Amino acid sequence: MKTSQLSLFDNGPPEWEQDDVTLEWVAGIVFPTGLTGSLDYRIPEPMQNELQPGMRVTVPLGKGNREQLGYCIAAGQKETAGRKLKEILTLVDSRRLLSEKMLKLTAWMAESYLCPWGVVLDAVLPVGVRDSAGTRLTSVLLPAEDYQKKLDILAKSPKGKNLLTPKQKQVLETLLRSEVSLTAAELARMAKCSMAPIQHLKTLGFFRVKHVRRERKMETPPVIPRVEPHQLNPDQQRALNMILEAVHQNRHETFLLHGVTGSGKTEVYIRAMEDVVKNGRQAVVLVPEISLTPQTVLRFRERFDRVAVLHSHLTDAERHREWQQVASGEIQVVVGARSAVFAPVPRLGLMILDEEHESSFKQDVAPRYHARDVAQQRAAEENVPLVLGSATPSLESWYRAKKKEYRLIAMPHRVRNRPLPYVGTIDLRTGERGRMTRGALHPQMHLAIQEALDQNGQVILLLNRRGFSTHIQCPACGEVMKCPDCDVTLTHHQAADVAICHYCDYQIPAPSKCPKCGFTGIRYGGFGTQKLEMEIKARFPGTPLLRMDTDTMQGHGAHERALTQFREGNVRILLGTQMIAKGLDFPNVTLVGVINADTAIHLPDFRASERTFHLITQVAGRTGRGDREGLVLVQTYNPDHPAIVAAAKHDYHQFVSQELPMREALGYPPFTRLARFVVRGPAERVCHEFAVELAERLRQSTEELELKSRLLGPAPAPFSKLRGNFRFHLHLHALDADKLRAAVRQAADRLKSPDGIQWMVDLDPLDML
Repeated sequence: MKTSQLSLFDNGPPEWEQDDVTLEWVAGIVFPTGLTGSLDYRIPEPMQNELQPGMRVTVPLGKGNREQLGYCIAAGQKETAGRKLKEILTLVDSRRLLSEKMLKLTAWMAESYLCPWGVVLDAVLPVGVRDSAGTRLTSVLLPAEDYQKKLDILAKSPKGKNLLTPKQKQVLETLLRSEVSLTAAELARMAKCSMAPIQHLKTLGFFRVKHVRRERKMETPPVIPRVEPHQLNPDQQRALNMILEAVHQNRHETFLLHGVTGSGKTEVYIRAMEDVVKNGRQAVVLVPEISLTPQTVLRFRERFDRVAVLHSHLTDAERHREWQQVASGEIQVVVGARSAVFAPVPRLGLMILDEEHESSFKQDVAPRYHARDVAQQRAAEENVPLVLGSATPSLESWYRAKKKEYRLIAMPHRVRNRPLPYVGTIDLRTGERGRMTRGALHPQMHLAIQEALDQNGQVILLLNRRGFSTHIQCPACGEVMKCPDCDVTLTHHQAADVAICHYCDYQIPAPSKCPKCGFTGIRYGGFGTQKLEMEIKARFPGTPLLRMDTDTMQGHGAHERALTQFREGNVRILLGTQMIAKGLDFPNVTLVGVINADTAIHLPDFRASERTFHLITQVAGRTGRGDREGLVLVQTYNPDHPAIVAAAKHDYHQFVSQELPMREALGYPPFTRLARFVVRGPAERVCHEFAVELAERLRQSTEELELKSRLLGPAPAPFSKLRGNFRFHLHLHALDADKLRAAVRQAADRLKSPDGIQWMVDLDPLDML
């Protein structure tokens, strides 16, 4: 079959020719299976007035004409030059699922992230929306198109013969007056009759039956009492004025709102959104999934009547319902995680990305988009402002602000001029700790916890490692228990007494002796949250304690119940992984303890220092938010590390002034653009050979395009084996992003990988492992 190919990287739907030559009704179709480009299909006559771009269809594909689902990205009359096109089989949707604006945005994503357009479209539409989750197929009655003709025939028939009864006339009039389609049962109730007259009218041909989908009734969210707005301080008012200036001028501008923890950034967001809603428009607020707590959602529901919440814990039916309400325009504010950037608001007036530095805004599967960049593109296309907020902006955003691509707004003070908490470091290198105690807590940390409890305060302890023991090793022969499918050590989980791989979920019973030499004194080393919990219970018996990590927060509503207990004072010590480091506002927290600040600082990742600075600064911001002063203690073996020193001073500018020159000298983002390639497969030699071939093609394409670039690799990835696959990676650095993409496309053209070998490319990656 000859087809018209649409380049995957075109900037929008194809333009259809409108010449005087013979034209046919043709649709451009892209596929979620990853097929590159679009294919032309003839639109059957019955569909020509129904099919619109943004709808799904089924079409015959390939020599075998297998039925395949696809997305229509363009439809209209087109000259086919005598080509014999295959015909669309069925129209899947009764209405378009994607607007013209969303089609344009997804085309940009396909171009920017080197991903097939159909794959992008499938990622944008939630499964619940695609499957019409929470709906049921129902038969409704509609007047037959020739019902008036039938009435005229009856009126002319001999008197007393074939006339409708009064009840039948009432049924027909009821259906004609109804503004919505009715089932037979609903029509019977409205006409106050039995089913007999309805059935008789159907037999006479006055009704036609149509199958439609209707939503099942779902619980209505409770009404939340309104809360009066807070008085803004000068910093907040200045920030609000700058944002509203762009809102009122219907002008796109990206603002970087750099406010310390507790400076009142959320109140600025809400005030700006109130102005947008007052003028009949809608706002979208993105927050990291980990920060999308009930407390966060409540703040918005206390100020707005109609709020939609989009996150990963929604059922498909709930997500479909929220999506429908958003698309209808009845929702004022959308609050959600990364995918909420695609919320189908028809009258967008403002976009906000809170905690913009968070890595969870980057998707780790195709399309590997960053919600910050997609939000900026969408806001620019729809001519609305975008606000990026953070106490610790990513260096990419900070660099853009310094280059005047973003407009910087500073909020350097906490509300009510509350002081930032004192941050002290505890040097774990000293021999004193080893002589005086064993365990995760330094004596100074123990005393601080006891003092906070004695003063009726609450304590948050951060340890960003779950499990009990983080490695298992034989002291006799040195054997380390590793996952056979991954190049990582197994973690001991005491509750189930198993050793688990946190990457592929491989698990074995916790060994009592070395599997290699049989030595029975096997050593369980390292600390995870489970072991810390046991130590805290032993040191502070009777103190209400709660552990929050992915092992304990698996049940529906577990996260909300845990935070409610802590907020109400039923829990005195909250310990956990990074999920407790952000988005929490508890005025009675007087101590935050970082048990090990070094968990990420030595990872082979150029952002390791930045992530460490972010985490310490963010968790430090959880204390001192009320009238009581806060204290932060950080246990570390690297107290002189620049990231830890700057975090202890709450000094973002000091950190940036040291980190950015280092990045520039080494040629790393934000001074260059980076593409990371990962090749994986079960055969190590074949995997490496293909990675070498890919590297050679990249060198050729960059030379031909005269792209100033630097190629590193191939080399084994830091995690050289995961889930049974060996992994090699390459890094391609360049100044010109467009030429970088062109070089990748050229290198990938007609590149065929060996059986069992897969490869991927990630533009502007955050995961370097």
